Amino acid sequence: MTTTAPDTLDSPRLTARHLYWQGWRVARIAEYLEMKAATVHSWKDRDGWEEATPTQRVEGALEARLVQLIGKERKGNGDYKEIDALGRQIERLARVHKYAETGKEGDLNPKIERRNAGEKRRPKRNALTEEQFEALEAAFFESLFDYQLTWHAAGQKHRIRNILKSRQIGATFYFAREAIVDAFKTGKNKIFLSASKAQAHIFKNYIIQFVKEVCDVELKGDPIILDNGAELHFLGTNSKTAQGYHGDVYLDEYFWIHGFEQFRKVASAMATHKQWRQTYFSTPSSIAHEAYTFWTGERVNKRRKKADRVDIDVSHAALAAGALCGDRQWKQIVTVHDAEAGGCDLFDVEDLQFEYSLDEFANLFECEFVDDSQSAFPLGTMQGCMVDAWEAWENDYRPFAPKPVGDRGVWIGYDPTGRNEDGDGAGLVVVLPARSAGEKHRILERHRLKGQDYEDQAAFIRTFADRYEIDHIGIDTTGIGAAVAEHVENWFPTVTRYHYTAELKTSMVLQAQQIIRKDRLEFDAGWVDLAQSFMAIKKQLTASGRQFTYVSGRNAQTGHADLAWATMHALHFEPIDGPAGETSESIMEMYE
Repeated sequence: MTTTAPDTLDSPRLTARHLYWQGWRVARIAEYLEMKAATVHSWKDRDGWEEATPTQRVEGALEARLVQLIGKERKGNGDYKEIDALGRQIERLARVHKYAETGKEGDLNPKIERRNAGEKRRPKRNALTEEQFEALEAAFFESLFDYQLTWHAAGQKHRIRNILKSRQIGATFYFAREAIVDAFKTGKNKIFLSASKAQAHIFKNYIIQFVKEVCDVELKGDPIILDNGAELHFLGTNSKTAQGYHGDVYLDEYFWIHGFEQFRKVASAMATHKQWRQTYFSTPSSIAHEAYTFWTGERVNKRRKKADRVDIDVSHAALAAGALCGDRQWKQIVTVHDAEAGGCDLFDVEDLQFEYSLDEFANLFECEFVDDSQSAFPLGTMQGCMVDAWEAWENDYRPFAPKPVGDRGVWIGYDPTGRNEDGDGAGLVVVLPARSAGEKHRILERHRLKGQDYEDQAAFIRTFADRYEIDHIGIDTTGIGAAVAEHVENWFPTVTRYHYTAELKTSMVLQAQQIIRKDRLEFDAGWVDLAQSFMAIKKQLTASGRQFTYVSGRNAQTGHADLAWATMHALHFEPIDGPAGETSESIMEMYE
């Protein structure tokens, strides 16, 4: 048997016993301890090493290792975890001893003991045992990338965290987990704010899923109220519904919130006391957004005398590692490259660089703000379309029902994948059209696909026939869309094909601009990707230089404005004069 000698213990006699129970021969133990073999033999006989039970031998090993760890002057996280684990083993051995005396299975398994102990008590609501919480906290830390560990450390030191981030690096996922672990640990309230209530409930879903997976406990309620009194509220940006709460505030995608400055005051009021912390995180939008001065620190300088103003460097070089700035906010910029260097392996950066244009990649993944002054649909225009859908549409829209809008007809717009399957993604939107001039078009659903062949794309479109009465399907047939449309035509004979020309694209854009300008289009404010898609469309000259067209992305193709083009494929079904009773200007008037 091959064994390893332990670190020397204080007592040679205990060391000898420990080695003997590991399988060492007496002669070898004596040689290792530089003692006479006769001495070791006498210890073995007098202390009854040979007669010791398996349980006693294990207890001796646990005792030796635990004493070693406790005696270390400098202990790391691994040492504390091992001490905790050894302590739990000693507790289990104590149950074994009690079972040996009584023969009761309940003494061996405390769950059985509790189940059989008199009157059954109802389990506590939204509660974790100490053991369950330890497992939850361990699972939280084990799942973190390096930059998320930085966020956690900053949260322990600084009252305000402000993070500019790349898309899809797990920020909402992380902060949901951070919040629930801290709520169970400290009993502090948590308030989650997003551009819409639907978006805020992504936090809730992450939290419920995390606790269920690790602890097999399903948190319930809205708000979720933990057994220790901590309250978790999930709110949109309606300042009326967001007042009256207090706790740690998490504000998601704040660069896309309409009326940010007013809402920031509400959010800040919730965390006025020094015990509460504020966390702001977002992908960048436009430099024209009112949150931009909040990020740069100019908002603070406007209220100060010239001599008291602070100079804040918000470059990536200054904030890549995170820094406490002159406005007393801890700020960090985390690009997709930073996330990759920090251990995040959820994406292929080279793939993304191929898929997106340079400007789009810089905005979405390298945390660069957009100058949307040349956009056909600037952010200021798109914000008028962004509403809290769960509240604004609650009277006639049931998103989780088999038929979300009953028997009302919908329009579907689809922008298929590009000619190269490694290139553009596909976008689909479901639009509930306005029935009169007093109503608005509403985008009920938006979806993105990538890497599917035309048969799979057509099959995906068909799935919506189970939930909606479809009146129109519009598909771009410039490339692979021709094959997609041919398959859709088998079950929807009136599918509309759009073969792109400069004139057609101009007509679509002008019609969409007219609808949006007249405040006749709505979609959920949490759909940042849809707003980004519209913002990516710009006007430019054709190759001949004789006329204008609208492009987005590389090589004058539709690029990743797929959701915007899909929306326009749906809206183009509207008569040129709008719904009944509409008295708007015509498209021809807009050309003049």
